[in-house]
Amino acid sequence: MDLLNTLVDKGLRRELPTREEALAVLATSDDELLDVVAAAGKVRRQWFGRRVKLNYLVNLKSGLCPEDCSYCSQRLGSKAEILKYTWLKPDDASKAAAAGVAGGAKRVCLVASGRGPTDRDVDRVSETISAIKEENEGVEVCACLGLLSDGQAERLRAAGADAYNHNLNTSEATYGDICTTHDFSDRVSTVQQAQAAGMSACSGLIAGMGETDADLVDVVFALRELDPDSVPVNFLIPFEGTPLAKEWNLTPQRALRILAMVRFVCPDIEVRLAGGREVHLRSMQPLALHLVNSLFLGDYLTSEGQAGKDDLAMIADAGFEVEGTDTTTLPEHRRAGCGGAQPAADAAEAPAATVPAPSDETRRNLVAVRRRGAGTDLPPNA
Repeated sequence: MDLLNTLVDKGLRRELPTREEALAVLATSDDELLDVVAAAGKVRRQWFGRRVKLNYLVNLKSGLCPEDCSYCSQRLGSKAEILKYTWLKPDDASKAAAAGVAGGAKRVCLVASGRGPTDRDVDRVSETISAIKEENEGVEVCACLGLLSDGQAERLRAAGADAYNHNLNTSEATYGDICTTHDFSDRVSTVQQAQAAGMSACSGLIAGMGETDADLVDVVFALRELDPDSVPVNFLIPFEGTPLAKEWNLTPQRALRILAMVRFVCPDIEVRLAGGREVHLRSMQPLALHLVNSLFLGDYLTSEGQAGKDDLAMIADAGFEVEGTDTTTLPEHRRAGCGGAQPAADAAEAPAATVPAPSDETRRNLVAVRRRGAGTDLPPNA
């Protein structure tokens, strides 16, 4: 297939595909799926071998967010029956993080609901970062606290934060359809503030919100222009009680094509399999390991994930290995700050695929609200 040969050649040279080529990946048929996975897998192995970096989420403050992001179970007006609690104490957060590190996580991601942190919140998180690093030598800490104000990125970096996550989520053209309390440029600005402060930028997307193929390509190209070190790919978890509860637009095949497209556009960037993988990829999760080089271990912010031991077994059974703290994730040229790709021409929009919605019973079985770990008396899943 000429398209895939071209994309492999470009990926091995760190050359950005055209928008037309990225759209063509999303338009490939199910009959071509294994060829697409194999091609993107060559690019993945060129830059990351067979390593898989594990990340672990700690939800520092859950629910009651003033922002109205339609996909989020913690949003303003959400009726999702999730855990709600205020800030975890640093020692409690450190204990939660230790479970993930014991399970093999190399990075701990500290997340808090809200528009953005106050200066007092930055102090709290700084104390938590110190507590985690004192107990876990070599662990990376990524903060995800929302929109940053002047000076906060520098304070987090000084406290020991290695990275900052703030996702773009969807294309700039459709951002207003999913959120009205802030805009796309606010998110771009926060990623740039984190980079300017010397933190590694982590920024990704959410697929499955009813977007078109062109929207997916737009957001991935926007991410590539920001040049983060890590791109998490989330698949919408349609929580009951949120505006997008009825959006069941993904099949496992569609999810794999999206991951392949991201890999071709971001050949040498850490691509992370994030929220919703169990819901939408289901038994085809091992194939995704040929496309991504990173994933979240165990549970997410407000939903339960696959058991941590099953994640580790899946990685081993698929012939991959967990990346240790003595291994550097990014290729050497990216550690030196070299991006290396140039954007290319626009292409016509491809229509979005539609998929019949699962039954109510299937939905209830797939989306499990988190009831363990941070903010509860039950042990975490790691």
